[in-house]
Amino acid sequence: MSDFGFYFSLGWEHIVSRDALDHQLFILALAAIYLLKDWRQVLVLVTAFTIGHSLTLALTVFNIIHFPSAWIEFLIPCTIVATAITNLFQRNFTPRSIRINYFLALFFGLIHGMGFANKLRYILAEDQSIGWSLFGFNVGLEAGQIAVVMVVLALSYLFVHLLKVDRREWVIFASAAAFGVAAQMALQRIPQ
Repeated sequence: MSDFGFYFSLGWEHIVSRDALDHQLFILALAAIYLLKDWRQVLVLVTAFTIGHSLTLALTVFNIIHFPSAWIEFLIPCTIVATAITNLFQRNFTPRSIRINYFLALFFGLIHGMGFANKLRYILAEDQSIGWSLFGFNVGLEAGQIAVVMVVLALSYLFVHLLKVDRREWVIFASAAAFGVAAQMALQRIPQ
């Protein structure tokens, strides 16, 4: 059980630490179009990301797939940029119109999952159960994402409901913030 706790904490830190800005920005871009009342939809969205992340994390740790780290590190901020751009095309925020975010969460989760796999492969000890360790990591990852989502939803509540900012303006502001930082990250990470 101590392995589970260690990997849970590693998954949690993978999302909430200062070094996890790229994941936090992705969650901001994904969740910016939702309001607090949409929390169930956002939990499904976060779980879709975790599924994609978990799948490629496991496939990479088990050496079934392999992509150059430099390209993955470049593609991660590109996923944030793409998600932020799709937010700008949202007009009425109906469940049907924002359904694309489920696809983005799952598909881009596949890319994000490869980003941490090499580090995790080095951390795993030979005598540890890889399956149990990956499970603990993914549960910690999901918990960390839920924490970040709750912060984003609380901010949307503050701006949209309390400060009476137009929802579309909130989405543009949050998406532009994620876009700006992620675009700078992508430019710094262009593979040589």
